Amino acid sequence: MFINKTTDGRNNVCGKNIAQFRLALKISQRELADRMQLVGIDLDKNAIQRIECGKRFVTDIEIIAFAKVFETTFEKLLQQS
Repeated sequence: MFINKTTDGRNNVCGKNIAQFRLALKISQRELADRMQLVGIDLDKNAIQRIECGKRFVTDIEIIAFAKVFETTFEKLLQQS
């Protein structure tokens, strides 16, 4: 049976990178949620928290929006370290 998780048990590979980009901008999870809403993605602070700690799956549409907010590429968000 296939399990949709990373080797360390996370539900996404981009959460750690999202946290790093957010911290580099020195913004809170709430501020990131607000910025995501400005680009049309309805997320709250709790969803951002679950994404960053790997408890929530991230859709392709959300990844593209995160890339817009961070002014980066989705490839950089998906890089595994």
